[in-house]
Amino acid sequence: MSNRHLDPSGVKVAIFGLGFVGLPLALSYAMRGCSVTGVDVDSHLVGQLNNGITHHLEKYHDTPIQKILEDELRSGRFRATTDSGEALANCNYFIMTVGIPVVNNQHDFSHVESCSRTIASGLKKGDLVLVRSTLVPGMTRNFVKPILEESGVRAGEDFYLAYSSERIAEGKAFDEFENMPTLVSGLNEASREKARQLMSIVTKAELHLASSIEAVESAKVMENISRDVNIAMVNEFARFCEAIGIDIFEVIKLANTHKRVKLLIPGPGVGGYCIPNALHYLTPKADELGVPLKLLRTARKINEDVPAFVVSMVTKNLPVAPKDAKVAVLGLAMKDYSSDDRLSPALEVIKLLEMSGIEVAAFDPAVPTEHGFKVNSLDDAVRDAHAILVLAKQNGIGYSNYRLFKSLMSRDGTPVIIDTKNLYDRAEVEEHGFIFDSI
Repeated sequence: MSNRHLDPSGVKVAIFGLGFVGLPLALSYAMRGCSVTGVDVDSHLVGQLNNGITHHLEKYHDTPIQKILEDELRSGRFRATTDSGEALANCNYFIMTVGIPVVNNQHDFSHVESCSRTIASGLKKGDLVLVRSTLVPGMTRNFVKPILEESGVRAGEDFYLAYSSERIAEGKAFDEFENMPTLVSGLNEASREKARQLMSIVTKAELHLASSIEAVESAKVMENISRDVNIAMVNEFARFCEAIGIDIFEVIKLANTHKRVKLLIPGPGVGGYCIPNALHYLTPKADELGVPLKLLRTARKINEDVPAFVVSMVTKNLPVAPKDAKVAVLGLAMKDYSSDDRLSPALEVIKLLEMSGIEVAAFDPAVPTEHGFKVNSLDDAVRDAHAILVLAKQNGIGYSNYRLFKSLMSRDGTPVIIDTKNLYDRAEVEEHGFIFDSI
């Protein structure tokens, strides 16, 4: 096998999909000297990117993504476009980062299908197609490959086809593209080697070469599901600790002093695009094979039920009836210090609060998504509120501004603070005259 490395200055790569994965990946290649064309169907997004605008909260070392984007646009190494034909004509390396939405446990393969057809429309001999989307195991070979071959060129013969799972955490994308051990697979050895060479431009950690595409597709899904199961376990522990009258966060801290124990932290639910969807990437193939996945399905149900538990915490502590109450929600992101609210548990919590008749005012300065319940300041959120509910940690929110809270919150009974993120000290909150509860 060749260990030859590519000269980045001669690499022209097109990234299809410029979201939370695609944009930092595109800029990672551009920063290292590649010529990068980012392709997306969203003309508004493309226009913003070409004007140096992004709401992502990523950094490379201490340099924010906004500065990186500005530098790479100025250098000419990166540009965004909706014109896939131009990208296909000018590049020989194509990376797919589009996702598979799951709605009501049903998959929407249309984005992957559309992207595959787009690439097929201009696929040339010698090109590499590298899939970095999370897929149902077997999908690269059985779904993507046939579409690409509609171009008239054959995978593994005329063009290279490979798969490498994306393993980044939002907020750490640049670092983890560079330093996270990464899995690489290909339709054949030549495809795998071609992908290894391309990925070696950005990835300095070990590249683990897998025997098959299906092995890496499955490993990616299992990585995400393992976190779902672990979170479900600590959410069950949290219910037990509440019943027995002890602090779950202290218990976890104590348990984690064992060298072989690493419990995660409970919260208001499991959010983001990856973990809540992970089981649903595995179940189609499992159902086809007759594998029940009982534990994994139970874990998913436990985590889906957590927002309802959070709402029950709110309603039992309110000093007034739900129909007369206002709750200030602090933090909308799917995880701490993120601008992403896709599948955020906060959104489910708010939906259930509103269904119970409670008025909600939510504040999160990092999340750009518009919502009817969202307000523009901490003052607007807590004004006349009967309770404060913390659902995510975020810079720019004065979580401990007790003086402001007391001056603006409703005087109908004792005001309440409910903490799902282990942000407060109970004694301190109660000293300031609040009822306190935590998950």
